[in-house]
Amino acid sequence: MRDSRAMRSVWRQGNRFELLPESKRFLPEMFRAVEAAQRWILVELYLMESGRLASDVIAALIRATARGVRVMLLLDGYGALGLSNSDRERLVANGVALRFFNPLAVRSLARNLSRDHRKLVVIDGDVAFTGGFGAIDEFLDAWYEVAIRIEGPVIADWVALFARLWDSPLTRGRGDPAMVRQLAGDVATAGTSKGDMPGRVVWGQGYRYQAIRYSLHRHVTAAQRRIWICTPYFAPTLRLRLRLVRAARRGVDVRLLLPGDHHDHPGIRYAGQRFYGRLLRAGVRIFEFQPTFIHAKFSLADDWSSIGSCNFDHWSLHWNLEANQEAFDAGFADDVAALFERNFAISREIDPTDWASRSRWKRLREWLFGILDDMLARVR
Repeated sequence: MRDSRAMRSVWRQGNRFELLPESKRFLPEMFRAVEAAQRWILVELYLMESGRLASDVIAALIRATARGVRVMLLLDGYGALGLSNSDRERLVANGVALRFFNPLAVRSLARNLSRDHRKLVVIDGDVAFTGGFGAIDEFLDAWYEVAIRIEGPVIADWVALFARLWDSPLTRGRGDPAMVRQLAGDVATAGTSKGDMPGRVVWGQGYRYQAIRYSLHRHVTAAQRRIWICTPYFAPTLRLRLRLVRAARRGVDVRLLLPGDHHDHPGIRYAGQRFYGRLLRAGVRIFEFQPTFIHAKFSLADDWSSIGSCNFDHWSLHWNLEANQEAFDAGFADDVAALFERNFAISREIDPTDWASRSRWKRLREWLFGILDDMLARVR
């Protein structure tokens, strides 16, 4: 795959962003946008599994092709294993261009570990959505997720990312590999201003390109008032942990919003808990979300916000293709802060004294899963 560093991640003026917390808000918005499409639709997902939500998505895309809209659906070769052959055939038979990134094959472990974890829906180049969502039934009511609605010049960068992967040597399936190139050029030259919010698309490509991580590091280091981070898989690097500790010690309000007992991979939660002690002693506040599994990924540092696909674990940082939408706007940051506050209120804050006296079994569990996490981090 061609190096994504050839694309520059730049701040663009003239955008409008809308925060869409919970599937009951972002799913209807996405479906309305798909139904209103007149020219083309791009969809890129990691998870798509046959079920109620996938059936609704397929039906909406087929209705679009029936009215002459060009539809391009890009799925991860591993994340879409749960999509049935009949659903795949129905998409292709009805005119949807369907391609898969990096299908599993007999090759090196590292090659198979590289996954497209990005989430993107773009309609006619006029509106886009990103976040941590997928087309599996858990997003209907079992998992808490957040998305962002995007309008403005940054959409050109999202389309360019999609086009590069659609045309990648690692991508297979139906649909002309070159069919997105013209769309990317058209969107890039349009660049119509839709608002007054500065925004930037930032992406990560495993060890080859880690702009998401570096951006977070810079904003954590520079923050003066607050650093609030929500991530479902918290296994941070040493550099990020040190930055959070230093920020808390210099008086910044540092808070983490993490999953509680509801978790799809509890081992990752236990591995991350081995870092709680030092963070708590430095003054970092840790909240574990109680109602459901919180799958959302969003961050806030003063008036900078970032929402997208990237988790702060070794898998996302070392292997996955990720992408986030950044915004630098006080009003939008207030919306993100209000969402954090609502979620803090229904979470359990970890008490430093109680945590220090946790059982030996819990300590052993953290240690064991921490060893596994360290082993994963060393795989190349």
